[in-house]
Amino acid sequence: MTPPSTTSQIKKRILSGVQPSGIQHLGNYFGAMKYHVELQNSGMESFIFIADLHSLTALHDPLIRKQMVIDLALDYLAIGIDPDKTVFFRQSDISEHAELTWILNCVTPVNILEQAHAYKDAVARGVKDASAGLFDYPVLMAVDILIYKPDFVPVGKDQKQHVEIARDIAGKFNRVYGNVFPLPEPKIHETHGYILGTDGASKMSKSYGNVINMFADEKTVKKQVMGIVTDSTPVEDPKDPDKDTVYNMYSLFAGNDEKNSLAAKYRAGGFGYGDAKKLLLEKLMEYFRPYREERERLKKNMDHVKDILKKGAEKARETAAATKAEVWEKVGLNI
Repeated sequence: MTPPSTTSQIKKRILSGVQPSGIQHLGNYFGAMKYHVELQNSGMESFIFIADLHSLTALHDPLIRKQMVIDLALDYLAIGIDPDKTVFFRQSDISEHAELTWILNCVTPVNILEQAHAYKDAVARGVKDASAGLFDYPVLMAVDILIYKPDFVPVGKDQKQHVEIARDIAGKFNRVYGNVFPLPEPKIHETHGYILGTDGASKMSKSYGNVINMFADEKTVKKQVMGIVTDSTPVEDPKDPDKDTVYNMYSLFAGNDEKNSLAAKYRAGGFGYGDAKKLLLEKLMEYFRPYREERERLKKNMDHVKDILKKGAEKARETAAATKAEVWEKVGLNI
């Protein structure tokens, strides 16, 4: 009798890297973090790393970098990243990332790097001292992905280019030296890829100063919520909930009955934006309360957090080292 195929039993692998850039906000949470937890719990094999090497292109203060790495680790563990389900680690703990970057640099056409968004934006802004690291970061990012041979890379629509460049570089290497790297697929989260900021006009981003920080102290969160820009419709007049930033943010947290109830108040009139902001603040604090409490608990035991990252790096290094060995053999660096 022919044995049953085991192909369907092989877990698909996902991989994501997150650059440490300060306190996380609702855009980070709904645009990526929440999705990472969902994918982790979907049964896929999950790799998530803190991309501290990438932060070197823009941040030159070592103390701030260390704190940002710690904060990001706390944030992810607090929202539910489970080290028993996810290989969670620091990029800089795996030296193979930097080593393979040189190998892939030597097969990467310069014109690919010239088309990368970050470098093009820097040129468009007239930045005169753009570093080689900024120019070359897509190759390191390609290594970040390819070294773990994932099936899928969760990204927002605006980050799809990163995966496309990785696929192009992998294809070039495979053609020159022989097959080593499978071509990963971008996995785009359609539902909440774009979260509007408190200015009501732009994507929520620290660079725009229009964020709500989910782990900031309550006084700060209240100030951010109450600062959401709304139109000048008087309290007594009806309002269109679908055109209001406060309502749209509330909808991220609320159930259908709660959304319908708030929408009805908007349309009936006699309900002000200030009232809506108070409801949003209450809902936001309620939603994140268990995560905030877990973060405080973890913060009191940093040795445990560092141990999670260390053990994650040990697991990641097994895969990275195996890929490096394949590459070294293909390019003739083993003698």
